[in-house]
Amino acid sequence: MLAAEMLKGTFLAGMDYSGYVATGTAEQQRRWGQAYDAAKLSAPQRQLVGGFVREMNILVVSGIWCGDCVQQVPLIARIAEANPGKVPLRIVDRDEHKDFSAQLRINGGDRVPVAVLMAEDFEFCSLAGDRTISRYRALARKQLGASCPLAIARPDPDELAATLGDWLEEIERVELMLRLSGRLRRKHGD
Repeated sequence: MLAAEMLKGTFLAGMDYSGYVATGTAEQQRRWGQAYDAAKLSAPQRQLVGGFVREMNILVVSGIWCGDCVQQVPLIARIAEANPGKVPLRIVDRDEHKDFSAQLRINGGDRVPVAVLMAEDFEFCSLAGDRTISRYRALARKQLGASCPLAIARPDPDELAATLGDWLEEIERVELMLRLSGRLRRKHGD
């Protein structure tokens, strides 16, 4: 069970996006920067996230070495940046937080990236990862069998936009969950 106290402690131990990327080698930082620079929210997407009224803490378990993380975590960072007061993001390294990441195993493995979306009080709302449906479709088209591409090439803009859309839909779904929560509506008087 993902208890709020444990989620809060892990979240507080996490790093912001730039701090996390700085832990990588120069080449890893270049790859993460390349994906981050390519990731853009449209004006309507920025407006959507900018309109969020509930705080949603997002904790991502990642590996600085992981191609899937390079392709997806910058997208989550861009979404969080659209409303930093309501969508705080922290990232932890899977291998440095083994006790936590072991609780998030997917299909019997320690997958990354995995995002845990939580309410303002760190109550668990959603677990998403290791890849969105658009990412899985793109990988299936390119190569069946490889578990973690190297992310040497620039991300495909269509795949990037689709994957960004997938992450945004999950984050919006949780925002609506929080907005409609009877517990939180009573707390906030709305």
